[in-house]
Amino acid sequence: MSAAAFGTSDFIVVANRLPVDVEKAPDGTLIWKESPGGLVTALKPILSARNGAWVGWPGAPDIGGGADDPIPGEDMLLVPVKLSAQEVEEHYEGFSNGSLWPLYHDVIVKPEYHREWWNTYVEVNRRFAEETARVAAEGATVWVQDYQLQLVPKMLRMLRPDVKIGFFLHIPFPPVELFMQMPWRREIIEGILGADLVGFHLPGGAQNFLYLANKLAGYSTSRNSIGVRSKFGVVTVGFRSVRVGAFPISIDSAELAATAKLPETRKRARALRKELGDPEKVLLGVDRLDYTKGIDVRLRAIGELYQEGRLDPERHIFVQLATPSRERVESYRAMRDDIELQVGRINGNFGRIGHPAIHYIHRPVPRRELLAFFAASDVMLVTPLRDGMNLVAKEYIACRTDSSGALVLSEFTGAAAELRQAYQCNPHDLEGVKNAIDEAVHQDPEDGKRRIRTMRRQVLQYDVDRWARSFLQTLAGTVDEAPA
Repeated sequence: MSAAAFGTSDFIVVANRLPVDVEKAPDGTLIWKESPGGLVTALKPILSARNGAWVGWPGAPDIGGGADDPIPGEDMLLVPVKLSAQEVEEHYEGFSNGSLWPLYHDVIVKPEYHREWWNTYVEVNRRFAEETARVAAEGATVWVQDYQLQLVPKMLRMLRPDVKIGFFLHIPFPPVELFMQMPWRREIIEGILGADLVGFHLPGGAQNFLYLANKLAGYSTSRNSIGVRSKFGVVTVGFRSVRVGAFPISIDSAELAATAKLPETRKRARALRKELGDPEKVLLGVDRLDYTKGIDVRLRAIGELYQEGRLDPERHIFVQLATPSRERVESYRAMRDDIELQVGRINGNFGRIGHPAIHYIHRPVPRRELLAFFAASDVMLVTPLRDGMNLVAKEYIACRTDSSGALVLSEFTGAAAELRQAYQCNPHDLEGVKNAIDEAVHQDPEDGKRRIRTMRRQVLQYDVDRWARSFLQTLAGTVDEAPA
């Protein structure tokens, strides 16, 4: 690519979705609404300062025309990648969430492998790489995000060998024995190795990847001391060295804590407790409705604890907020039906008129309302069967500004490595989950405060800004250690 053909953006984020949502007005015009998450919050200052761009799908089929049809943005260039309805179905719903998602989450649900899905995955990744190559300035830094775009690093390197490329996986990277199921396993490893720096949440994921780079793709690797506070592993790819390390993602903890302290948040929290009947203890679950999240596990545990008298449905109320997810997929609809049956059964056995034991909400909850729920709850239940990190656990801790509360946390979350003072449990061990909930509900108040304070120090110190800066500084070659 000639110098004249280079783009103008010095820093580009490449993600499956743009940080905006699109709505079509009655007259057919498109309305763009900002949908900021933790990632865009952390990267917005960098994007603003470095003439940045964000490449992604706008969230609706057949909208956007790439670098020739950018979306107006105050602080960055938004480059929409146009996907047809069929491409959305085969790339996103098919290969990304029907093949990769279950494979990377310990095959809780059996993955499906279809050549048509794979072919579309390759084509969509190519389109993302091409759009990125068009907007990138000479020598730009590109940060590719997550499992939907694992082929982009290699494709982009072939198009633009001058750019510096980072890749971060936001979900778990599976054990070697499971990954070997993937029919296109070498292509995925080779795709990721197009990056200069590859990041995972935990050292275990990095170790799995390094092993596969050596045994599956035949590259020389150095992996003798990877840890959260130790050296990177290195893969030698031709004349390049690819560094591989652990970068535990976090949240904008200071902003969350400040919002939780606001008088209106505290007022809403008190109102929520009153609406729930002013119970002695409020237990809370907040999840996307997904089979990895262990919602059914905690419902069984709560039901048995009521049955055994270790919890009292009059004094101990459980609230489950379940955000709708992949409603067009039959297995997700069946899972929702099963969860709602469990809720109905428990309320039928232990609730009374106007006073259910379990309050179940299946709809998106506004951000401010969610923070009020965090502030109103005495025990947070986070029991995934497998999770890359689980930021909800960290959000709850950030919102406990008075050092009260308790966290029950699955040991199979990335967060468990950092939040060691939580009541950790194995979600496959129902008795263990019940015991952890029982301990959390009946904890000594002073011991509970010590636990929360320790976890708050961790969450406030290692926030999302520090995560992003540590990754990008490492990618730029200015630091030699993986972050704590």
